Amino acid sequence: MTSIRTAGQRATAQATVVQRRPEATANDRVVGAISHTMLTIWSLIVILPLLWTIMTSFKTTTEIFASPFALPEHWNFDNYVKAWTTAGIGNYFLNSVVVVGCALIIVMMLGAMCAYVLARFAFPGSRAIYYLMLAGLTFPIFLAIVPLFFILKNVGLLNTLPGLIITYVAFALPFTVFFLFSFFKALPNEIAEAAALDGAGEWRTFFQVMLPMAKPGLASVLIFNFLGLWNQFLIPVALNTDTRNYVLSQGLAAFASQAGYAVDFGALFAAVVITVVPVLVIYVIFQRQLQGSVSQGTSK
Repeated sequence: MTSIRTAGQRATAQATVVQRRPEATANDRVVGAISHTMLTIWSLIVILPLLWTIMTSFKTTTEIFASPFALPEHWNFDNYVKAWTTAGIGNYFLNSVVVVGCALIIVMMLGAMCAYVLARFAFPGSRAIYYLMLAGLTFPIFLAIVPLFFILKNVGLLNTLPGLIITYVAFALPFTVFFLFSFFKALPNEIAEAAALDGAGEWRTFFQVMLPMAKPGLASVLIFNFLGLWNQFLIPVALNTDTRNYVLSQGLAAFASQAGYAVDFGALFAAVVITVVPVLVIYVIFQRQLQGSVSQGTSK
């Protein structure tokens, strides 16, 4: 009798599971449909303005006001030539590449070293240094503008590209250390110990063993830092008033306001596209690294 009851209970449980499966599948379908709908809406919100900007960059000002959403009558690159030469976007683009490129190299190197040491070595004051780095994340940029202005003025770096580079590094370093700290903390100690047994010193272990394992984290923080520095506006406006050293954000603002209502909107949209292209290129280059993992790095 006991076995019959047990068999009956199992059959009842199986029937209940069978009955619940269609309900669970239906719920999954509803959640999936809602998720895909929201993702589609969000994609359209992001992509359509970008496509409209690219399309408008090939139109004249008259065409833009006459038919904002129509295709251009003639697809030509005159607006890009005007933006690059007449508006000076080419010079501003070069300044941005120099400032952001140098700042990224310095902040990624210093940030990776600092995060590695704080994560892998215990020494007096290490926690205090880490918490000071975290405190730097909470410090608003606009509160430091006036002190930075006088500091750069006293050292002769005001209105110069090196002054902007140093300032960019200072503001991007806390986030870089915070982002990479937990990443280096999660790396296995056995690999560093194996490298030490093979005769590798601390510098060689860091550059040839631990740093390659941190490629996904480095790629992620590189993209975030690039976006933040490339689109920076407040710091250059406050600390760089020399038109020869304008970066792209300043150049776009100056180009949009220099002629009042007579601005060439076609060239302005072309300048916006020139500004956006490097961001897309950087993401395409490093997006594969974002899909990596620590286990993949260790297996290599």
